[in-house]
Amino acid sequence: MRTDNRAVKNSIISIYFILLVAAILLATVFNTYDDFPVSSMYVFLALFVVVVLVHFLARYFEYDSDGPKLILTNRGLILTDFINYRQHRAEFAKEKLVNYKAHNYLIYKTLVVSIKHSNGKIVKESFNVTLLKRKKLRYVKQSLKRILKENLKHKEGQ
Repeated sequence: MRTDNRAVKNSIISIYFILLVAAILLATVFNTYDDFPVSSMYVFLALFVVVVLVHFLARYFEYDSDGPKLILTNRGLILTDFINYRQHRAEFAKEKLVNYKAHNYLIYKTLVVSIKHSNGKIVKESFNVTLLKRKKLRYVKQSLKRILKENLKHKEGQ
């Protein structure tokens, strides 16, 4: 099964554009009216917090369970064609999947997968799935559950 949140990219780019236009508009308005210097600082601070929040929440997620390997990828949505500095990728055999857990915080969702390495050590990899639709996240969880069941069958059969 393959899924991703590619459709959200245009929305996030639009949000960045609206925030940029709002910052420029507010800068010109507060520059012409010099009566509110303290309140203008609060407005810009709130705008900066919103930009940082959108930047950290807006991640592209791709899930691919076709074939013998499981591939999970997170990367940024802006400038990823030129500079891919925010990429996090896990590619491993399906038999190495030990467990998974989906965490749903107030405005942030993560998918944590536990992977068993060849030395017996279990490593947890966390992926941002905030912008993945609920239906697609359910499909990803069903696919991971099916893989875990197959792993359990193979383990019992040995």
